[in-house]
Amino acid sequence: MNSVLMSPYLITILFAWLGAHIVKYIISTIKNEKQTIRSYLFVSGGMPSAHSAAVVAMATIIGLKDGVGSGLFGLAVLFAVIVMYDAMKVRRASGEQGVAIHKLIKDLNIKIKLPKVAKGHSPLEVAMGALLGATIGFVVFLSTV
Repeated sequence: MNSVLMSPYLITILFAWLGAHIVKYIISTIKNEKQTIRSYLFVSGGMPSAHSAAVVAMATIIGLKDGVGSGLFGLAVLFAVIVMYDAMKVRRASGEQGVAIHKLIKDLNIKIKLPKVAKGHSPLEVAMGALLGATIGFVVFLSTV
C-alpha cells in the first residue's frame, strides 16, 4: 500500500489535477467570480484544462521514467491526444449546444428544469493545461530520481 501512495506516476497525476483546479480557482477569484475551492475541484471547463494537465503529466512521467521508446509511453501519448481532442471538440460542442438549449428554454418561457451544461475547453485552455502537466511531470521526475 505504501508503494502505491509513493508512486511517482500517481503523485504526478494527482498534483497535475489539483494544480490545475487551484489555478482555476485563483483565476476565478481574480475575476471576482463567486465560487468555492470545493466546487472548483469538480468544475468542467475553464483555464487551464485539468484533464489535459493530468494526461500530459502522466505521459511526461512515463516518458522520463520508462523511456519515450516504450510501448507504455506510446499508449499514454495516444490517450492524452484523445482526451485533449475530446475536450476541445466534442465536449466544447456539447457545451455550446447546452447553452443554446438553455437560452431557447428561457426565451420560450418553458417551465422545465434546465439540463446541466458541461463546458469543454478552448485550444488555449487545453494548451495551458498540457504545459502545466508537462511541467509537473518534469518536476516530480526530478524529485523522485
